Amino acid sequence: MSEYKSFEVERHDAVVEVYLNRPEKRNAMGLELWDELPELFSALDFDHSVRAIIIGGRGKMFCAGLDLTSTMSIPGLDFGDQKPEGRIDLAVFVRKWQDALTAIERCRKPVIAAIHGGCIGGGLDLASACDIRLASRDAFFSLREAAMAMVADLGSLQRLPLIIGQGLTRELAFTARDVPAEEAKEMRLVNHVYDDQDAMMKAAREMAEQIAAQAPLAVQSSKQVLNYSRHVSVEDGLHYAVIRNSMILPSGELLEAMQAFMEKRKPKF
Repeated sequence: MSEYKSFEVERHDAVVEVYLNRPEKRNAMGLELWDELPELFSALDFDHSVRAIIIGGRGKMFCAGLDLTSTMSIPGLDFGDQKPEGRIDLAVFVRKWQDALTAIERCRKPVIAAIHGGCIGGGLDLASACDIRLASRDAFFSLREAAMAMVADLGSLQRLPLIIGQGLTRELAFTARDVPAEEAKEMRLVNHVYDDQDAMMKAAREMAEQIAAQAPLAVQSSKQVLNYSRHVSVEDGLHYAVIRNSMILPSGELLEAMQAFMEKRKPKF
């Protein structure tokens, strides 16, 4: 797997751990990340030996959001230049960043966000694109863009309502307040809260290994059906589920599951 400047990647059998790796910057999201993130998740998506992914952060926090120092150099963000060409360039640049985070969502492998310390701004955009979120007790979450005179435009305002509902999302967006881990659990932003980072990572690895032990095509197709069904009617979602199941049933995984059941052993997928 390629070397990355923004990430550290560890492989443990069928589970890959991806770490935001700018601890000296509190894992702020620099310009290189937006090129590396889709490249990394495309590689993981097409690596059939990978069955589950964990995203965490090195150092004292998960992610402090955008690296504003580097962000100020992007095209179109010259406050003295109000030409329409610059506004268009800025929109194109932001769309690239949106697509980079969507690469996590599109990746067929389940992605677990393991969050400690701060998960702020762009970090929350990233976490909301993951399938499952776990937190240590010291974690806090902030949809902070309004405090920075910005609109959150990298996915939180689109994904969080599907996770925690419209009312809570609007509260977080309008107040820009910090949400501690226990409150985040109450609002179902995170599935579980653990005493410290070590306990959280242990639980994340156990969950990822449990996912990796299941039939991979069934797990990946379940993710695709869930993603698709968020935006369509129940009837359309049911139809898509039939299509996905029809694709994977002849794969041999079903036969192995049935044989394992008959032989009273764990299946080997």
